[in-house]
Formats: sequence, structure tokens, C-alpha cells
Amino acid sequence: MWHAKTGEATLLELGADERRGLTNAAVSERHETYGPNAVSKARAVSGWVRFIQQFHNPLIYMLLAAAAVTLVLGEYVDSAVIFAVTLVNAVVGFIQEHRAEEALAALDRMIVAECTVIREGKKIRIEARNVTVGDTVLLASGDKVPADLRLVQVKDLQVDESILTGESVPSQKEADALAENTVLADRTNMAYGGTLVTYGTATGIVTAIGDATETGKIAALLKQTVSLKTPLMKKIEVFSRWLLLVILAFSALTFFIGVVRGYSATEMFMASVALAVGAIPEGLPAAMTIMLAIGVTVMARRNAIIRTLPSVETLGSTTVICSDKTGTLTENQMTVQRLYTHGAIYEVSGLGYDEGGVITLHGEKAHGAALQELLTAGILCNDSNLATDGETGKSVVRGDPTEGALLVAAHKLGLEESAVEGVNPRLDTLPFESDRQYMATLHESPSGRVLYVKGSIERLLPLCRFHREEERRAVMDQAADFSAAGLRVLAFAMRPEQDDRIGAIGLESLEFVGLQAMIDPPRESAKKAVAVCKEAGIRVKMITGDHALTAKTIAMRLGITDEGGAVITGEQLGRMDEGEVAAAVRYCDVYARVAPEQKLRLVEALQAQGEVVSMTGDGVNDAPALKRADIGVAMGITGTDVSKEAANMVLADDNFTSIVAAVEEGRIMFANLIKFIIWTLPTNLGEGLIIFTAILFGFSLPMLPVQVLWVNMTTAVLLGLMLAFEPKESQLMRQKPRNPKRPIVSGPILVRMGLVGTLMLGFALGLFFLELARGQSEAYARTVAVTVFVMIETAYLFNCRSLSRPIFGMALFSNPYVFYGVVGMIGLQLLFIYAPFMQYLFQTESLSLLSWVNILIAALLSFAVVEFEKKVYSGKHAL
Repeated sequence: MWHAKTGEATLLELGADERRGLTNAAVSERHETYGPNAVSKARAVSGWVRFIQQFHNPLIYMLLAAAAVTLVLGEYVDSAVIFAVTLVNAVVGFIQEHRAEEALAALDRMIVAECTVIREGKKIRIEARNVTVGDTVLLASGDKVPADLRLVQVKDLQVDESILTGESVPSQKEADALAENTVLADRTNMAYGGTLVTYGTATGIVTAIGDATETGKIAALLKQTVSLKTPLMKKIEVFSRWLLLVILAFSALTFFIGVVRGYSATEMFMASVALAVGAIPEGLPAAMTIMLAIGVTVMARRNAIIRTLPSVETLGSTTVICSDKTGTLTENQMTVQRLYTHGAIYEVSGLGYDEGGVITLHGEKAHGAALQELLTAGILCNDSNLATDGETGKSVVRGDPTEGALLVAAHKLGLEESAVEGVNPRLDTLPFESDRQYMATLHESPSGRVLYVKGSIERLLPLCRFHREEERRAVMDQAADFSAAGLRVLAFAMRPEQDDRIGAIGLESLEFVGLQAMIDPPRESAKKAVAVCKEAGIRVKMITGDHALTAKTIAMRLGITDEGGAVITGEQLGRMDEGEVAAAVRYCDVYARVAPEQKLRLVEALQAQGEVVSMTGDGVNDAPALKRADIGVAMGITGTDVSKEAANMVLADDNFTSIVAAVEEGRIMFANLIKFIIWTLPTNLGEGLIIFTAILFGFSLPMLPVQVLWVNMTTAVLLGLMLAFEPKESQLMRQKPRNPKRPIVSGPILVRMGLVGTLMLGFALGLFFLELARGQSEAYARTVAVTVFVMIETAYLFNCRSLSRPIFGMALFSNPYVFYGVVGMIGLQLLFIYAPFMQYLFQTESLSLLSWVNILIAALLSFAVVEFEKKVYSGKHAL
């Protein structure tokens, strides 16, 4: 607890020397002891391991087993096709993950951080990774703090700690020892690695480097955090296990029945394999991977980079979004929104450092000497400046963001700092210090010397003189109203002077100029995004390190909570047991002054209640919760490397509205994936049943294993995959999220699948026996049975474009890819039937016109039956 020790005790315990620094010998010795100043990264997974991981799926295991058995039995074509399917599936998944990692790497800034230290009595610049415990580090405005420091000399130091604490306003630092139980965000005598100096100078002694820093501890916590499987992965695994058990049971039953009926064990083994090949949805893993990859591509166009394929659907199942405040829901740019002078309250429009806003009084554009005096004071009593970012062309603040907000407010009245400072050159400065809570500057103005003072209302107001006490009370009341609205209030005062140095001037009897009230404003787009999330049945929770009043104000503006909504602080959370936390997350949507491990605790409490949790954030402090969440969403521009490595998805534009786009795309993808599963499984059911029925009743197989594979693979690619391009259904974002515990297929959907599977079985067997009765060969009858399956699947594809609405109640041509796929499938099927080399490979024969008429009647009747069933079960298939 270095913050509880005095500076002298710190120097003594660390063997440090504030003035001369460490010797080179001591540095070498400490490098041996403590190692480099770098946070350990998780060991990178090799390309080969990532490729092998693509096969880690129960359905893939089933395919590989089927391929191996068919290879042993000499069915080389069947085996080759199945092996090819699994290989394509793995390659697609591997390439997509590699592309995502490359996109993330492109976002990283490859900058070598440096710092100034004292060694051997000399100031030198070194790489931050070479800093060691006991080093004397000199900090100045603009520096990135290289390691955790105990500050021993401080001059007006302010540090932006938002990536660690979530606070919008820089922390004012001092060197005095603090109470041992002081929380991290209030440790004003410490500077932490990775934070940014915005103002002032200081000398600090390194107390921790690398993994031992606060940032390093969070990174270690990150490594201990368990990454969860996505809801889709969990459902597919459960579904695959059940499917595997059913297929194995039916295969064993087929083998047993056949042997009892007098068939040889070898014949029955091959028949059982044929049943397994028919029942296994060979196209499902590949189609699922390709559909996910399509979702990834679409989301990338909408500024969401997906790191792993299954993560694309998780936002579609999300029930709760836990979001950091600073920079995610807010602009991360302090903005003056209210002005008060001479009894008038002015409104200031515009967000962040955008200078396009205006200042109004009672709805009219404001002007006047008093207003100009207040804004002039904000320019002159100011050590920061505005600049234009060379890459983005946007205004950025060089220095303190609070002072930057004052400059932007002045610009909105047409005041430019260069012009104002040109006619009011500064003579002297009394810097801001935490013990006095104000800053003063002395200027030579056209009318004489003028002293400007800015500071907290509590310290500045007693120094001001008022004609009547009512005037003082009015200012205090107005400041209280601003504070109650979550605004940070700065007071301004002035006085004509004769002296040329502030040190000779007493700061009593100042003339009160006015108040400027500011806040880090919520993004307008975030407010709309929160509303859309609520309409979609998704709860949004703000979890921030900022103060409770500020958090409540922002949350109310965004629509996350209302006036009566609760706010729970980190201190209150720390006193709660697990049961109390579980109760809290049910009713409270705003959490303030929260530590990193508490964010993680909140996410875990929500997950324990069955919620699918998405966590958004950009700071180091967000990383453990990002990894533990069902899906972590990091910011691509302002996000730290640690947060990006922890996340499943990175927003390239740092825009909260991209979350809504991701939710929408996730739901579309998941809905289309369910449509594909409901479309493909009846085929496998019908194929399994037709082979089982043949064995049960002792007649020839209506479909050969190689023909079954033909149906499964060609229809999955040319027909089923076209469902991936189905547009959003109108009610999709007005529905509640899917229940995470709800299985992929159940209830009416099982009825649908059983109905279609039975239709396929009935029509295929009926026409198979009809052709045999007409004197056709078994090869001809099998060709008819195979074509029945293909044409019913084609008709059923149109049924599945919406699981609840009739096909004629939607835009028929909204997905042209369906028609492209149908044309391609019919073309291939004609090749399968009439091409001599295909007849040789698949043992087919050319069909007559009469057979085609019967096949098309079967397909149309199946289509009509499913549409009637939709009407009967209207709404029960909704996703």
C-alpha cells in the first residue's frame, strides 16, 4: 500500500534516490530481479492449432467417423466427398479467424513509449520497457506514465486515468500520504502505468512494473477469467449429441432387425452405415460456417470486426448489455452546456469539441458584455489549447479537457484565443493547486491590468464581494442546481490591478463574473441505440468508475434509467453478499465508482440468472468483464490493447450505434440459421426413415448411400445456403431475445420437421413402388425417389423463407439468391439424371415426362400442406 506511506518511507524502502536516481549497477541488478517493464501476454495459438480447432465439433466427429467407415468398406467416392466437406468447413473457419486477427492488428498503433528518468545523477530518455523498480521518473504534460509511481514531488499535476477508473475528468495529484483504505480512483499520490499526464509536472518513484502494476493485475485477472461458449455453440453441441444418439440407436436397431430377418452381418453393417450417412446432416457444419462467415462479412461493413465465427450470433441472443460510460455512451469530451452571469442562464448547444453550436438566452442567440467577459475569462485563465488532428481533421485538446471545453464555448460566441490573448498578454500565473482549488492569471489589457481567477465554487465565492447577500445566495443556489443536474461547475472572477506580479496581490474582494457548467455529454446516437435495444427487449446497464450523480444524470439522458431509478456504488457492492448482488442486478441499471473485479462480479451475477450478457468497453479496467461476458465488445480506436485481446468483437468506429447494428445482424443471422436447420433436417429424417423402412419390411433400398450424399451436399449448398441472404423480417427487432435455455428446435417446429420428413418418405416410397409396378428398373425407380427428395426440398425452401408468415404475404423477390440457387439445383439434377457419366457414377437412368409430372405434383402438394400448417400454427414458429 504505497499510497499510505510517506515519500521518505517509500524512498528508504525501495533503496531509491530522488535526486541522483539509481546507479547503472543497481539498474542491471534490478533488471535481473524484476525483469522488463512489460505486461505478459497470453501465449499465441499457432496456426496449426487454430486449424485443428476447427474440427472440434460433435457433428464434425460424426462426419469423420462416417468417412472412415465408408473408406474401410471401399466406398471411396462417399468417403472422399465427406472428407472434402469437413476440410472445406475447417478452411473457411480458419481463414475467417485469420482475417479478423489481421484486421485487429491493423488497428494497433505500433508506437514505442519513452519516458524521462534520473540515473547516475543525469536526466535521460529511455524506453518505458527498461524502467525498473526504484527508478526516479520525471513526468510532464503529454507523458504516458510508464509504470506505477509513488509521487514525491508534485506541481499542478493532473492525470487522465479514464482507462483505469472510468472517470471523465483528470485526477488532481498531490504528494501527501493517504489512508490505507483509500480506493484506487482516489489515490491522489499515485500515478499508474498506462495513464496520461494532461497538465503539470511531477517526480515519482517506481513502485511496480509489468505484471505487478495495476494494469498488469487486471491482465492477470484476465488470464484467470474463463471464456464462455456462445449460446449457439452450446445449443449445437446439445443438439449434435442428441442427434448422434438417435442415429446410433437407429443404426443399431437396423442392424439387429436385419440380422433377425436372416440378412448377413456384413450386409446389415453396410445398410446401417447407409442409414447413418443418410441421417447425418453432412451439409450442416459447412453451411453453418459459411452462414456465420457471411454474417461476419456483413457486420464488418457495419464497422463490427468479429474475431471468432460463433460470436457473430451471440449479440442476436443477448438479453443484457453492460456498457462502460466514458467514451462508449459518452463523447469522452467535456462540453460546456450552461452559463450563468448577472442572473441569466444561457444554454450552449453542440457536443464535444465541435465548434458548430450556439449560445442562446430564452431561445434567442445570445450576446452582451457580461457573457463576453465570462467567456474571455475562460480563454485567458487557461493553459490548454485546441488543435486539429492531422488524420481526422477534428478538433482535439492539447492539455486539460476541462480547459478545452472553455475554449470551445468561447468559440461559439466568435471569440478566438489567439485574438483574445493577443490584446490581453499574460504577465503572471498562479497555477491551480489542489489545496487552494483555483487558478489565477494576470493580464495587460487595453483598459489596464486585469486579474482573472477560476476555480471551485466553494473556494472562489468567499473571495468575491457582492452588493447584497441575496446575490451570493442566488449564485450558490444556481451552482447547486447545476451540480444536481450532474454538471461540473467552475466559477470565474476578476479584478482590475496595478501590480505586475500575482504574488504581491491579495485575492480578496474579487468581482464575480459567472459560472460555466459542463459535462462529458452522452452521444446522441447512443440515446437512439438504447431506445432500439429496449424495444428489442434488451436491458442496458451502465457500469462506470465515475461518480454516482454524474452516472445517474447520463443514464437518465440516455433513457437507461429514470428519476426514481437506483444507483449502486462500488462501495455498496463491496458490502453485498452474492444473494444481495443477485437481487441488485434485477432492479438496478446504473453502477458507479465500480472497480474492475466488481464489473466482473456483476457480469457473473447476471449470467447466473440465465442472462446472455454483452459487455462493451474500451479501457484496461473493462478487460476481465469483456472476456467473461458471453460476448465482449471492445472499441477499435480508443480501446486499449488489453481490452481488444479480451473481446470477441471490436467496433472499428467506436460508435455505440454499431452495437444495434450488430444486434440486428446477429438476430438476422441466427434466424436464417434456424431456417436452414429446419429446412435441412426433414431431408435427413426422410432419408433415414426410407432406409429403415426398407430394412424393416425387407425390400430394396429406394436410395443408395452415394445418392443420399448427392442430395445432402448439393441441396445444402445450392438451396439451403441461399437462406443466409434472407433480409430482416419486419418484427425481428421488436421481439424479445430468444430464451437462452430454449433448444434450437422444439414444439411446433418439431411438428413441422416430422410432417415434412413424413411427406418426403411417403411420396418417395409411393412413386418408387409406382415405377416398379409400371415395369421400370430399380435404377429408374431410385432416380425418381432421389428427384422427389430434391424437388420437395426445393418447394420447402420457399416455405422456410418465413417460418410463420405465408410465402405470398412477403416480398417474393426480396432474396434473389433463392431463385439463383433453385435454377442451379434443377440444372445439376438434370445433369444427375441425363448425363451419361453421372448415370455411371450414381447409377441413375433418364426419366420420362410422366414421371416428372408425378414428381412435380408431389412437390406442389408438399408445399401446400406446409403452408396450411403455417396457418394452423400461426405465430408459434416465430424466432
